[in-house]
Amino acid sequence: MLREFDTSAIAEEQEFLDRATDRRDRLAAHLLAELAEEAGDAVERARQRMLRAQHEELRRASEGLVFGRIDAVDGTVRHVGRVGLRAEQEGAEPVLLDWRAAAARPFYTATAVDTQGLTRRRHIRTTGSVVLGVDDEPLDGAADSGLVGEGALLAALGQRRTGRMSTAIATLQREQDDIIRAGASGPLIVQGGPGTGKTVVALHRVAYLLFTHQQMADQAVLVLGPSDRFLDYIAQVLPALGETAVVSATCDTLLPGVRVERPESRRLAEIKGRAVWQQALERYVAALLPRPRDLRLRWEGEFTVIPEAAVAQALTSAVQGRPYHRARSVFADQLHRLLAEAVAEQREALLEEMEQGYEDILARFDRSNGVDGSGPVDGQFSEEDIEELAERVAADPAIARFVEAFWPTREPGRLLRDLLSDPALLAAFVPSLSPDEVAAVAAEPGGWSSGDIPLLDAAADLLGDPADTPDRDRTRAPGGDLVAERARRQRDWVYGHVVIDEAQELSEMQWQMVLRRCPSRSVTAVGDIDQAEAAHRHTSWAQAVRAAFGDRWTAAELTICYRTPREVMDLTGPVLAKAGSGNAPPRAVRSSGFEPWQLTAPADELPGAAQRAVRELRERWAGGTVGVVAPAARVDGLRAVLAGVPVLTATQAKGLEWDATLLVDPDGVAAEPRGWNGLYVALTRCTQELGQVILT
Repeated sequence: MLREFDTSAIAEEQEFLDRATDRRDRLAAHLLAELAEEAGDAVERARQRMLRAQHEELRRASEGLVFGRIDAVDGTVRHVGRVGLRAEQEGAEPVLLDWRAAAARPFYTATAVDTQGLTRRRHIRTTGSVVLGVDDEPLDGAADSGLVGEGALLAALGQRRTGRMSTAIATLQREQDDIIRAGASGPLIVQGGPGTGKTVVALHRVAYLLFTHQQMADQAVLVLGPSDRFLDYIAQVLPALGETAVVSATCDTLLPGVRVERPESRRLAEIKGRAVWQQALERYVAALLPRPRDLRLRWEGEFTVIPEAAVAQALTSAVQGRPYHRARSVFADQLHRLLAEAVAEQREALLEEMEQGYEDILARFDRSNGVDGSGPVDGQFSEEDIEELAERVAADPAIARFVEAFWPTREPGRLLRDLLSDPALLAAFVPSLSPDEVAAVAAEPGGWSSGDIPLLDAAADLLGDPADTPDRDRTRAPGGDLVAERARRQRDWVYGHVVIDEAQELSEMQWQMVLRRCPSRSVTAVGDIDQAEAAHRHTSWAQAVRAAFGDRWTAAELTICYRTPREVMDLTGPVLAKAGSGNAPPRAVRSSGFEPWQLTAPADELPGAAQRAVRELRERWAGGTVGVVAPAARVDGLRAVLAGVPVLTATQAKGLEWDATLLVDPDGVAAEPRGWNGLYVALTRCTQELGQVILT
């Protein structure tokens, strides 16, 4: 039964929620009325796209519209919610503060020690349009637990998992909020152990940046995750926060039209992930550029020679800072001009030798040069005449064939395959590879592997689009979803910001993929270097990002574990030590009351033992989720007997969470490559209970 104070507080917040809901509905209706009017021009259509986005944001805010309140020392009361709601009166205080607004920040950062002018923070729990309860936190200088809204936070952490990630805007903590609102002018690398909310921080940072920096919405934000399963897990978070100008992908799916076709060994993944390939491909493409020589071109039946010196100057001018195909386009324009000027010079020289009155010779010359009497009669070509002649040269199919023969169009896949399959080319352009490594790369079968994708992306970037020209239209279409769709289809799209989750898994060449899509280096990367399982051997963030950023990046750290209970985190210290980590595990802030347990089983009895353990866990956590983590060699067998339960390797489970986890054969996980790091991942997937099956 509610105490009298609780009852009155709930009634008070219910009254406010009703008022805020009514205001939201009226704003939404007003937007719909404006959207019903026909758009007459491009400006009005752009405005309607903006209004449509605003309406969609209000529609999505039906759940959790209001979740917080801050009471200031001066008596001012402000409510915080999923979206902002302006007041009817111009210039009046907003009805509801958007959680991303600067005025809402004290809701996340004020403490009893640093009150920031507040006397109280209130967390409001709702479902739909009904207030279920409130949690008041006086900010009076009393003892400080270090947690913001501790009651609301622990209540949220204790809820059953659904298998899909939800927003956490009501329970963000100060160290998380500091990172979410950090500047976006350069790379920010966030280290966070399991359960510290890395993904929460990454996604809410996207929402904050898109709200705060409109130019990012115009360019879209790229969110890179470790797997399609992970992207599905987080899929509804950003739309729920009102953001649609977002492209989600993995490094394997980032190149439009290209997909991984085959697996590869860890050894080859490590070799192809090295930064040396970027310079190797640059040298290889540069070696394919044509070399200066005299060019003998046929124009209207006559041969004209463009001397080597002029060709060399045109090549040098065209190549500077341009991809292969764009440089070719520039060179072709210059060649057309050079030929037109040479033809004009020949004509002028010939006419100077003619005596006045030889009309028949002049007419024959005009016909042979295709001017049909329309050329200058005084023997001099104007600038306009030369430009017109250059346009005719450019339209001539024979000249186009000559340019193609001199400077061939190249396809990125063919170019890369030629390099990777030829030991002599590999030795010449990637000299740091050992003979054994060269042989291993050259012996790979056809089809693209994961390690090939960054190399293919680099090759495509160095070549550029064959149809690309210096004046290619790269304008942005307004409207978040339209921008995202266009960005998704265009390989060379430049994003306003890139957010990377599980960033410790990226190879040096995958980091190059990121930089190509965000040359401004406006990047947020979150991860745990101690959970790295990729083939590279980076053991620190400095090693991981040196090739991409040098030492020009900012470090941040998440130190508090919210998800994984204290009982489980107590097991991780020895595992981290065996993994060679110098980091301490994050500090767990909660206890689930369930001690980790073990059962033993012979290998041949594993299926039955796993079935019984999973059945008990599913009964105990009915309405929640149970997941199984096992060595790769045992996954298929367990999936066959554990229908309806996710059975994953440690790598596949990265970033996911369940109420209860059954870890099968932990020694087998530890025996895999980077196994201690994998075991660290496997141990920390649960929010409540961990069971282990030890094989005897």
